[in-house]
Amino acid sequence: MTPAPLAALRGALGFLSRVPVGHSEANWEAFRRTPAAIPAAGYVIGALLALPIAAIAAAPARAAAVPSETVAVLFVAWLYTVTGITHLDGVADLGDAAVVHGDAERRREVLKDSAVGVGGALALGVVVLGLAAAALLLVDLARLAPNLPVAAVGLVVAAEVAAKAATATLVCLGDAAHEGLGSALTAESGPRSLLGVGVVAAPVAFVGWPALAPGLAVLAAAGVVAAAALWWARARLGGVSGDVLGATNEVARVVGLHVGVIAWTLS
Repeated sequence: MTPAPLAALRGALGFLSRVPVGHSEANWEAFRRTPAAIPAAGYVIGALLALPIAAIAAAPARAAAVPSETVAVLFVAWLYTVTGITHLDGVADLGDAAVVHGDAERRREVLKDSAVGVGGALALGVVVLGLAAAALLLVDLARLAPNLPVAAVGLVVAAEVAAKAATATLVCLGDAAHEGLGSALTAESGPRSLLGVGVVAAPVAFVGWPALAPGLAVLAAAGVVAAAALWWARARLGGVSGDVLGATNEVARVVGLHVGVIAWTLS
C-alpha cells in the first residue's frame, strides 16, 4: 500500500499538473484530505517549469543567440504544457463573474457559462501577459551575472510553491457555496490544516540565501493574493469554488514572480 503522504503527493501532482503519475481513487482521497500536499507538489512542478531558465544558464554561449523575448514565450508555452489550462479556465470564469451585475447567485450562474465574455478575456490577457513579462525579467536576471541563474531558477520554484500555498490556504479557510470541486476539497480541511501548509511552504523563504527578502516577498505576495481571493469569494460568490482555487493559483504565481524579481534587485 502506498504511504498516505506519497499518495497525497501523487494525487496533487495528478490534479495540479499533467505529470504522468497516474490517477487513482486512493490518491485523490489522500490528496483532498491533505492540503499540505498542494505546496509540496509545487516544488516538483516549479522545478519542471524552471527548465527553460536553467537551459539558458547551462549553455550561456549558445543561448545568448536566443532573444529573451523568445525564451519568455517558450516559458509560457512550457508552463501550460506542464500544468494544463484548467486553472486558466478559472481565471476566465472569475473575470466574467467580476464584471457581471447582480447578486452572488447571478455570479455563480456566470461561472457555469462556458462562453468567455469581455471580463474573462481581459483577465486571461492580464495573467498571460503578466506571466510572459515575468519570464522576460527572469531571463534577463539569469543573464546578468554567473550567480544569478540559480536565483532565477529559485524564484520560479518559490513562486510556484507560494502560489500552491495560497490555493491551499483557501482550501483550509474557505467554505464552498455549492457542491462541486470546491466543496470536495474544503469540506475535508479546516484552519488547523494551515499549519502543515505553512511548514511545507516555509523553506522557499531561503531561496535567495543569504538574502531573505526575495523568498519572504514571494510568500508575502501569495498571502496577500490568498486573503484578497478569500474575501472576494465570500463577498461576491458566497464561498470558494474550483474556479476561485484555480484563479488564485494563477494570479499568485504571476504576482509572486514579479514581486520576487523586484525584491531580488533591491536586496
